[in-house]
Amino acid sequence: MSEQTSPPPNLGALSASIQRLSEKISLIQDAVRNLNQSRVQLEGKIEDAQKRVQRILSRLPEQNDGRQLNLLGEAIPPTNSEDDSEPTTH
Repeated sequence: MSEQTSPPPNLGALSASIQRLSEKISLIQDAVRNLNQSRVQLEGKIEDAQKRVQRILSRLPEQNDGRQLNLLGEAIPPTNSEDDSEPTTH
């Protein structure tokens, strides 16, 4: 049997392929860098929002405080003992 010898590789085509891959890798690295920066910015915004929510929650009345709103219950009109007259319509 005779062995077939492969033709010598085309160095120009190989070099061009390597160049294209290098450019694609560079683009991917830039995209990853941008994504990481965006992630860091979003994490900062999330932390700020969590701090704002925590400040709001800390200002709410305690659960056993009678002033707490019952958001799930029926609306209860305030009772005012001084006002025994008929309700007025304006």
